Amino acid sequence: MGRAHPSHVCSQVAKVTSSAAEKEPRRVWRGIVEHGRSLPTARMDSVARMTFSIVARSADTESWGVAVASKFLAVGAVVPAAVAQVGAIATQADANVAYKGLALAHLDEGATASVALQRLLEEDEGRDDRQVGIVDVDGGAASHTGHACIEWAGGVTGEGYAIQGNCLAGSAVVEDMELAWLASDPESPLAERLLAALAAGDAAGGDKRGRQSAALLVVRDEAGYAGGDDIDTDLRVDDHVAPIEELTRLLDLNVLYLTASTPDEQVAVTPELEAELEAFAQTHGHPDFHTWVGTENYEMRVSPQLEWIDQRVLAIVRGER
Repeated sequence: MGRAHPSHVCSQVAKVTSSAAEKEPRRVWRGIVEHGRSLPTARMDSVARMTFSIVARSADTESWGVAVASKFLAVGAVVPAAVAQVGAIATQADANVAYKGLALAHLDEGATASVALQRLLEEDEGRDDRQVGIVDVDGGAASHTGHACIEWAGGVTGEGYAIQGNCLAGSAVVEDMELAWLASDPESPLAERLLAALAAGDAAGGDKRGRQSAALLVVRDEAGYAGGDDIDTDLRVDDHVAPIEELTRLLDLNVLYLTASTPDEQVAVTPELEAELEAFAQTHGHPDFHTWVGTENYEMRVSPQLEWIDQRVLAIVRGER
């Protein structure tokens, strides 16, 4: 694993020529993989200047994601981008949002994270104001912190992750994020691991100006609603006094509503329990329990034949949650 000095790219690599200009733009989640586009020559507006983030690939090599927090409104609208089977990026400090589509295009063409990062920086006169983390399809990672980023600023990379931040309370923010990432269970969902790392950075002081927003993005092939896209998790807290705590709450709801119950979470419905559930539904103005389930969006947590019910939904019915 390699640490990035606040003013250096983590890895120096030879320039690789690109055939990007010969490709048409390919639409992906939240924008375009921008083959053939050049960076704007004008200086970007100052956005997401004080931020900490982690970009990572899951241990099973199937998911990519970004978790980010900042004393900035709606940081999730600016910093993260990811495409399944391509990679992920966080662009921050004096964020150049054009980096997102361009970096993903380089990765889509087969560039490593380090090569993609080098190409971005070579074309950008504002590179000293930028901070970027990239992870590619193979788990290669690269991070850059420009000379002009507000202290404390820096980053660290390892196999499958890039962690970086600027205007931080100190180096412990990045260090503790890395420790939390490495200590997390590799078999846990990527969203949970990313959020654990982000929370560790926040506990270490985070953005030294305070807290305002946080976001969590994870992509995986056909992981979206009904398998129609690759968005596994896409949660944002745009303005909140405790954004990471709120993001944790939202992730819990995301899991409850949008993932199926595991066998360990399923409670068999006996005739007595079925009577209890039907009585509950009627007490709450529904003709039957399945109508209540549909109204509350718990379809993935209750058997269509009411053979079983998720233990968390049962706790809600009984007022225990």
